[in-house]
Amino acid sequence: MWGLVPLFWPLLKPAGAIEILAHRMVWSLAFVGIALLALRRWSWIPELVRSPRKLGLITLAAAVITVNWGLYIWSVNTGHVVEASLGYFINPLVTIALGVLVLKERLRPAQWAAVGVGLSAVLVLAIGYGRPPWISLTLAFSFALYGLVKKKVNIGGLESLAAETAVQFLPALAYLVWLGTQGSLAFGQHGAGHTALLAATGIVTAAPLVCFGAAAIRVPLSTLGLLQYLAPTFQFLLGVVYFHEEMPAERWAGFSLVWLALTLLTWDALRTARKSRAEMEAAAAASRTETAPAAAVTSAS
Repeated sequence: MWGLVPLFWPLLKPAGAIEILAHRMVWSLAFVGIALLALRRWSWIPELVRSPRKLGLITLAAAVITVNWGLYIWSVNTGHVVEASLGYFINPLVTIALGVLVLKERLRPAQWAAVGVGLSAVLVLAIGYGRPPWISLTLAFSFALYGLVKKKVNIGGLESLAAETAVQFLPALAYLVWLGTQGSLAFGQHGAGHTALLAATGIVTAAPLVCFGAAAIRVPLSTLGLLQYLAPTFQFLLGVVYFHEEMPAERWAGFSLVWLALTLLTWDALRTARKSRAEMEAAAAASRTETAPAAAVTSAS
């Protein structure tokens, strides 16, 4: 769903990117609110309201994801799908960098190599574009920062989305009302189909997040990490094959370096996961070996 969403935003024209963004905020809250009502999951609200720190983090998360959503919609509807997909390819590298800078995490050699290759890719693309790939970098940094803030908040995905869209709701609704007073509101002006599509932005936003949250507790983390590369891969293919965006040699070179960095990250993650699994199995076997004689002595006595 995330990989195919570039096909959806152009359907909402002639609504502008900011109006689409406002509808996304308003209708996401409506959709998530109905879901929470059906599931009867309201117990987290009093705890959140009593925590100024968490409220501040939720507000920060809402601000950051607003930038991410708005820029992504604008980039797709103005012919920058490939550059947008690059942002989500770069995102794991930016997340690692934030882990080092903010959380003081230690990187393994392969992770350092991946970050270095990723920086080289950005440099190659900057030279090719004649400017830094600002769309990609903004999308990557905003989503990585969003992930960092969500880690600090530590509440469920559906609940977190409800809280964030609650923060966004009033400004978004006020903007839509203002557009209506100016006679510039696209909602309701281009037929029932267009109106329904604008309302569907809530489902388009929330449904993949709900599926992701359900998968996160069922799928091994290493597999989940690999699956997250599917979305930018689909976006990249749509940009090249469906939207016919240009791919000069320097852009191919930059993307190739990004893919090399992601290959290094994936190899390192899988190797580390196998090593950790082997160590746990060895520890469990050793524990069984130690307890067997004790059990035998107890039985004999």
